[in-house]
Amino acid sequence: MIYKFTEVLNDLVNYFILGDILLLESWKRANNLSDDLATEFTTNESGDRAFSEGIVIPMSGIENYPYTVLFNLSGDKPELCKGESRLQFRRSGYSLKVDNNMLMLFTWHILKQFTPEKVKTLISYYRQNKKPIVELANGWYHIEILGGETLQDGDYEPTFEFVIQTSLDKGTQRKTTENELPSLTQCTA
Repeated sequence: MIYKFTEVLNDLVNYFILGDILLLESWKRANNLSDDLATEFTTNESGDRAFSEGIVIPMSGIENYPYTVLFNLSGDKPELCKGESRLQFRRSGYSLKVDNNMLMLFTWHILKQFTPEKVKTLISYYRQNKKPIVELANGWYHIEILGGETLQDGDYEPTFEFVIQTSLDKGTQRKTTENELPSLTQCTA
């Protein structure tokens, strides 16, 4: 199954964050962090810990465009590696934990007032407005991130594709460096 979302915006901040947002909220409480997770993540090691523990995958350097976002659970060749798509990068080796039967791609702004009420409101908004949120069984997932352009109604549109595969355990989290995502790789069959 492939879930497709169109016109996904980064809210003028060059970040997307992938994860189970309710798990992030409970992780915040368990680690006694403030409701201003944006400040927490930028002034101490909590953001790095959230990534290394498989709570979220932060994506920086995201240009302000309307994106097509694909959550690919099909097990088939990624859409960005097919036909007339234009792959620009492909990164694997990420792990995410799902504890609340959901995975969503959200923006930095929610982290500034990361309260249970704001999180619930955002989830409701995402579901009502067909934003990038999907239901998944609880457990660990291996995530591969692809970026490039796909043909949408005859025009090329910036696209992110998340290839999602179940895993028995966390595995080893990929080590990343700032601005690593926008580099060029090739698709393999």
